[in-house]
Amino acid sequence: MHLVVAVSAQPNLTGLPGSNVLQQLVDGAEAWALTIALLGAFIGAAIWAVASHTHNHHYAARGRMAALISGASALVVGAAPGLVNFFERLGTTAR
Repeated sequence: MHLVVAVSAQPNLTGLPGSNVLQQLVDGAEAWALTIALLGAFIGAAIWAVASHTHNHHYAARGRMAALISGASALVVGAAPGLVNFFERLGTTAR
């Protein structure tokens, strides 16, 4: 005879001491990441514009790549909480 014990977990942001500090750290890290991505987009666009104007195709391509990567990183940072919640919900449906 097998005895099966069901376990469960319910995420609770107030369940542990210091959880509010952890939430503040996450919020601050997200703000810093988005700020750095914005700065990267500005710098990449500036390099792209100046290099294109001076006919320096190598640096123009590098500036364009920096601007696009900065935009993609902002997309990942913004979508990360939704993706984590999506996969958490998907995981709770597994049996």
